[in-house]
Amino acid sequence: MKHGAATAPGPGGPLAVLALEAFRFGSSLASPCPPPPAADHGPADLVIDLTSGPATYGAPTLTLTFCGRDSFSAGLAQMVANGGRTDLAVSIDGAVVARGRPMIQDRLWLTRASDNLLAGAISLIMQAVARFAAGEKPAATATPLAAADRSGFAWRYPLFLGKGVAERAAEKLAHSPFYWQVAYRRIDGPGIAETGKLDGPEFTVLPDDGQRFYADPFVFEHDGRVYLFVEEFPYASGRGIISASELREDGTFATPQPVLEEPHHLSYPQVFARDGEIYMIPESASTRELVLYRAEQFPGRWVRDTVLMRDIEINDATLFEAGESLWLIGTQRFGHGSASDTMVAYSAPALRGPWLPHGLNPLAVDHAAARPGGAFIRQDGRVLLPVQDGSQTYGGGLGLMRLERLDHGDIRFSPPRPILPGPAWKCKGIHTLNRVGGVEVVDSCG
Repeated sequence: MKHGAATAPGPGGPLAVLALEAFRFGSSLASPCPPPPAADHGPADLVIDLTSGPATYGAPTLTLTFCGRDSFSAGLAQMVANGGRTDLAVSIDGAVVARGRPMIQDRLWLTRASDNLLAGAISLIMQAVARFAAGEKPAATATPLAAADRSGFAWRYPLFLGKGVAERAAEKLAHSPFYWQVAYRRIDGPGIAETGKLDGPEFTVLPDDGQRFYADPFVFEHDGRVYLFVEEFPYASGRGIISASELREDGTFATPQPVLEEPHHLSYPQVFARDGEIYMIPESASTRELVLYRAEQFPGRWVRDTVLMRDIEINDATLFEAGESLWLIGTQRFGHGSASDTMVAYSAPALRGPWLPHGLNPLAVDHAAARPGGAFIRQDGRVLLPVQDGSQTYGGGLGLMRLERLDHGDIRFSPPRPILPGPAWKCKGIHTLNRVGGVEVVDSCG
């Protein structure tokens, strides 16, 4: 490791705001720190140059740009100008090898936004280095840098801050901290996965009593009966539990009843059958565990079967079988990063493991193409994965990505195809999509 001369960030602007916010938040990923001890390990296979200054090395050189700018401070100013939209690019010898769009969870405080942005940058560099080590060669294309322009920050930042304050105030004035709705419909023929929009028969909202909300719907068929599993979130307890309901003869679902409750939050009740048993892998990221549950008496009694992963905060891990391996695709929170923008994959020879990370993790850093929003869909020889679009807000939309390659050498998805609005669902966007036979379910924020 060597220390190079970086381009001076200049006074004022984003760095001045970060310095002021440090009195409230203390240190962050954007805080200045002394450089680590210099060390020379001889010739390098790859040089990672984060100085944003011109330099020439005798090895391939990796560089990073923030929102089209070659320095973090200028990139942060551009992010504010973009209204919180982000873009990262990692290049090797000038050719872009990885792009990322970290999810900015807090659009009020620049410090927290910086943490999200820098955590995403670290993950993107990890991705680029892993692919370089695997022998991938940079493409011959390059993206020119945009000219730095800090002149607008002085008036753009107050607008950015004001919008964040208004959004925060609106949340506090709402009747509850957040609110979700689950909806379902009976449908024959093409559904959302086929048409790509919310058309066809109208959805029916699963009613709630105002003391809770329902989200993350999954449907499962057993012995000719269809069951709906949801996250139930009672406001009084402040944590999710898993509840279930059976489809009645009149085509409606009764009020879901609790079937699995833990001292911690549970959501995303992915239910499936395998080897004569029925299992569930719900999300329990707050415990840094991923647990396999087995139905002792379906649908109302579940037992902990196996802890599949420990010391990992993985979200909405979605099961898929390919060849002789089982795969779990989800998002993983790294440090100060978002829980929704960094895709990872784990594989195992059997359901109970051992589950090992893919050699190219993280697979993507993208607020609109990383976090699953439902089970894999097999369609006319293709495999689709619903993915959440958090580019504007969490739960703001859903897209469908086609699985192009899945093996131990690489995993590739196509860009997401957004699900378009339509008359079947009046709410703005959807967050989860699942279907079994003629029953299709969605959920939406607000």
